Amino acid sequence: MKPPRSTKRRWLAAAAFTTIAGTAAMAWPWKGAIAPVSRPAANLYSAETIERGRLVAAAGDCAACHTTEGGVTNAGGRGFETPFGTLYSTNITPDEATGIGQWSYAAFERAMRHGISRDGSHLYPAFPYTAFAKTSDADLQALYAYLMAQPPVSTEKKANALTFPFSVRSLMAGWNTLYHDATPFQPDPMQSELYNRGAYLAEGLGHCSACHSPRNAMGAEKSGEAYFAGAFVDGWEAPPLNTLSRAPIPWSETSLYDYLRHGESELHGVASGPMAPVVAGLAELPEYDVRAIAHYVAAQMQAPTANSDTAVADATQRVTSAAVSSTEMEAGERLFEGACAACHADSGVPTFSRASTNLALNTNLHSDHPDNVIQSILGGVHAEHVPGIGSMPGFADSFSNTQVADLTTYLRARFAPDKAPWQQVKQRSADLRQPHHNNSHSSP
Repeated sequence: MKPPRSTKRRWLAAAAFTTIAGTAAMAWPWKGAIAPVSRPAANLYSAETIERGRLVAAAGDCAACHTTEGGVTNAGGRGFETPFGTLYSTNITPDEATGIGQWSYAAFERAMRHGISRDGSHLYPAFPYTAFAKTSDADLQALYAYLMAQPPVSTEKKANALTFPFSVRSLMAGWNTLYHDATPFQPDPMQSELYNRGAYLAEGLGHCSACHSPRNAMGAEKSGEAYFAGAFVDGWEAPPLNTLSRAPIPWSETSLYDYLRHGESELHGVASGPMAPVVAGLAELPEYDVRAIAHYVAAQMQAPTANSDTAVADATQRVTSAAVSSTEMEAGERLFEGACAACHADSGVPTFSRASTNLALNTNLHSDHPDNVIQSILGGVHAEHVPGIGSMPGFADSFSNTQVADLTTYLRARFAPDKAPWQQVKQRSADLRQPHHNNSHSSP
């Protein structure tokens, strides 16, 4: 009996990785441990430096990855599912035993730029040092000061569960030789100051491509035409941020700014899922920085500066066409009317829970994949980061996989009628359900 094709590809990738990375590792100079230091005094750094570091941490979205649901900020332990197994984020509070309290700035900088821990062991690129390497010295020093000024928290480290040979950390030396460029950010002299500021934040601290660019068999980000071409992370689709965008109404720089700054775009909807904490972090940054990121992303999408009259008219037409159901999908329509219509259909009756953007404009419903729609149905949409926007409850405990599939298929047919029906939606619901089942009684 032949092994499944996907399993065979993983074994071939593992074999190639072991051979190439092992050879490169033999030539890679050994990186030893950096001596531990006593935790810097809390008053060692100025208030201005610590505040700058706080903004750097917000731009880098540190807490989103280094905090478990309901856990202490930056104490680590959040799990990440990768094609190579499960990784857990580390404790980056200044606890001397279980965090980074004994790390000198030199050790911290090496981890951020080269992916090597204080003890000399290699970090995995799920920690995006491939992007953080572009960060300026001043920003890294401020981030170090900020982290060291926070309360130390002692936590028990969770063991990663990676398959062989990816569990062998020393082989990451070879991976770095092949795929990591530690060169700091270099401004493009042909571009404006606004563009370069946006590029610095998006390519470096913001590490946008870590989620929005596909990866090769070795887990390295693809570049060139694949840059910002979209990818899947932890069961969510990070949509393309280039000309491959599936948004029914093309993004503009103005819409991107509204989405990133306020968590909501009138023609696209509310930031939710993994983007919710990102937007919450961006809300801390100066307006100029968020405008710069929007400007940079708009350039990758070849997006206009503002929404055109044509785009607004197209949006109006889509909303009008979707006002009345014509799908003849009775099961899905019943579920929509019972669970969704009060917020997502205009009945003419005043309500405090009306969804601000019509589903006909929702990018997720126009994607080639149903994952984000299924995730939103199962886990809900929580938009506490957007003032005045309520939260949509999850239905993981209420709907069966068949019901989720019926509703998802109905939503696609009604609100994205120009798109082909999704296939195997019930199976995809079953695949994505487990994390929601595990968290259904621990979520607020």
